[in-house]
Amino acid sequence: MKLKGILCAAIFFLMGSALQAKPQFGKAVLFNEGWRFNLSDLKDGAQTGLDDSKWRQLNLPHDWSVEGVYSPDKASATGYLPGGIAWYRKTFTVPATEKGNSVFIYFEGVYNQSEVFINVQSVGKRPNGYIAFMYDLTPFLKYGEENLISVRVDHSLDADSRWYSGSGIYRDAYLVYSSPVHIDLWGVYFNASNITDKKAEVSVETTINNSLASGATVKILHEIIDPASGKVVAKGSKNLEVGAKLKGIIKQTITVHSPKRWSLEQPNLYTLKTVVQQNGKVIDQNEQQLGLRELTFDPDKGLAINGVWTKVKGVCIHHDAGCLGSAVPREVWRRRLLTLKDMGCNGIRMTHNPQASDVYELCDELGILVMDEAFDEWEFAKKKWIKGWNKGIPGFQGAASYFNEWSDRDLADMVRRDRNHASIIMWSIGNEVDYPNDPYTHPVLDHANINQPVQGGYLPNNPKAERLGGIAKRLAAIVRSLDSSRPVTAGLAGVVMSNETDYPGTLDITGYNYTEDRYAQDHAKYPKRVIFGSENGHSMESWKVVRDTEYIFGQFIWTGIDYLGESGAWPSRGFYSGFLDFGGFIKPRGHFRQALWSVKPVTYIGTYHQPAKNNHLSMDAWPVWNYKEGEMIRVVCYTNTAKSRLMLNGMQVGEVKKYDDIKGIIYWDIPFHEGKLEVIGLDKDEKAICNYALQSSDRPYALTAQSDVSSVSKNRGLAQVVLQVVDEKGVPVMISEDEVTCTIEGPATLLGLEASNNSDMGDYNDNVQRVYHGRLLAYVQATGKTGTVTLKFAAPWLKETNVTINVTE
Repeated sequence: MKLKGILCAAIFFLMGSALQAKPQFGKAVLFNEGWRFNLSDLKDGAQTGLDDSKWRQLNLPHDWSVEGVYSPDKASATGYLPGGIAWYRKTFTVPATEKGNSVFIYFEGVYNQSEVFINVQSVGKRPNGYIAFMYDLTPFLKYGEENLISVRVDHSLDADSRWYSGSGIYRDAYLVYSSPVHIDLWGVYFNASNITDKKAEVSVETTINNSLASGATVKILHEIIDPASGKVVAKGSKNLEVGAKLKGIIKQTITVHSPKRWSLEQPNLYTLKTVVQQNGKVIDQNEQQLGLRELTFDPDKGLAINGVWTKVKGVCIHHDAGCLGSAVPREVWRRRLLTLKDMGCNGIRMTHNPQASDVYELCDELGILVMDEAFDEWEFAKKKWIKGWNKGIPGFQGAASYFNEWSDRDLADMVRRDRNHASIIMWSIGNEVDYPNDPYTHPVLDHANINQPVQGGYLPNNPKAERLGGIAKRLAAIVRSLDSSRPVTAGLAGVVMSNETDYPGTLDITGYNYTEDRYAQDHAKYPKRVIFGSENGHSMESWKVVRDTEYIFGQFIWTGIDYLGESGAWPSRGFYSGFLDFGGFIKPRGHFRQALWSVKPVTYIGTYHQPAKNNHLSMDAWPVWNYKEGEMIRVVCYTNTAKSRLMLNGMQVGEVKKYDDIKGIIYWDIPFHEGKLEVIGLDKDEKAICNYALQSSDRPYALTAQSDVSSVSKNRGLAQVVLQVVDEKGVPVMISEDEVTCTIEGPATLLGLEASNNSDMGDYNDNVQRVYHGRLLAYVQATGKTGTVTLKFAAPWLKETNVTINVTE
């Protein structure tokens, strides 16, 4: 099949301000400050007369699980951290002048089983913790008086994900003021067609919500603004009549001449400004970023973006950031995504649920492709370790408990919220819901040629795999009704089993998790099927089958970044196979992948003791050059250069090595001598084009620190400060594990210290942390006032250091 779609990207600017207001209508104001929190269940938690004066005061976003204590009797599935039930409360006043207008509360994410109350009245429940949602507060408000909003969050079934989910109101909240006649929630949808160098046609569909008891006539104007000049390059307008208490939809087509396309290399983003007028007066408006690009999916040639055939070099990511839990500031995601892109990564899979809007907006801005995903479970929960790891009887907590009731709405809300992002190229309706015998089964599992886990062969008492096709057909139809410009896909774990059902046939393109050996035979058997690697391992072989097979358009490696949960045996905070660690630092395997994916010359060396088995070549060799004199050390090199030369203290060691396209790693076994070890990457004519060096270090002597920014905004601005242990000559000491204390003076707070040690199950809520590989990362956030912030770092027997950050308007 061939499927073409052209979509545009969305970032909303509220009434011309820089605030990115996610509801995309009205006047949206961040509603994060001044909440009270109680980690316990209360019968009358929403009552106005309740004394909450002793409750903890905090600002959102907030994740209470990451503040808990790691304990080996908790679920390894979610990182040995607790869940529970909690209440949030906040009082606020809506000005009397707003009477007659509408007021909404919008939450980007509350994990999970939330219920929201306004002035004691329940306004709604939402079990899914990953979906954004909104409630109309208007009928229950007291204008010009104090109002109470209360939120009950029930994460008592804390092992309901196979990874760390977090608990609480962990994403932004907004209070939204609007006219009774306004743009609907996520109510502007656009896509483009017939893109050429001369023009592009942008179709804009606008939904207007009229809450009045009488009809309304409005004029809807659209302007497309050039990203470079700031000038309007296209516009259009139409009138719309909307009946009382109804929604109305209007479509317009606007032509952009000499369009600038959105691409991985040049992610050009226009601004689409939408203005709603009634009787000549502006009653609503929004601005969204619009990226023009064309997608082509072909079963024989893969994926083309704007006509250029492209390999997706993708990674899977989860939504936490180590010690920050699931409450992750935008700046943290920016730093992580920039590091991944510098590695050569050009794709992100949102595993296995929608992420915060910040992540999609950054992918739009940076030029990164996105596979958006809705579910990890359908009608049945997957097995999860409830207490400890690989012990006892697995539990079956999970999203399946509300799937049948809520899945249609959850999926629709994901698509409606995200469909204007240029970065998104496909919608995934599920991940590994077809895992053999967990729970679905089929007689084919008894066949000898099944080369994946089947957990006992055919189990006739388990649910039949044939059920998958009907569910997938229903979900795919929902996606296509809301956005037909992108393909529907899923990550299949049991493709051999699923091929015996209607499931793959309901999809536009088919994701294979790990089963690379099925590509050739399934391409031959199902010639119209578009196949890609939706989840893959780190091996050279799994990459080469993508690189060298025209019809496989890409892969998504598990995983791009280390994440909490899905932990191994205690002690283990999380899953540790990422290219980046918990703190967002590139790991050795990230350098290995960079050598495979990067288009620029790169090289890297890491070391370990010479192995007993000579064929052992590790992609996890750390950049350490500290051993005993004369010890035989294996030096491994990850590079994409034609040849490499190894130097020790300015002298060549061993022979010049050619690139190894079989293993992707070259190596030298040499005796250790203290000093500078350097690899020089050479082109085919042995001209130096890149290098990487290690230096032997002495004992730890001092701390050094550097912030990624010199100043931050007082409005939640974040600085990320890297602390490094060095010797007396300033050489980083990779083997240091010194304990560091951080103190702050000035208008900022310490969000966390992350050293990225997976086996450190200590306290992450204080200001003391041991470094790992000689470094750690401090997250420092402004608290609302201007001034100078000084961070002081101290460790026993080491020279102290400090960093100064300016907090500005």
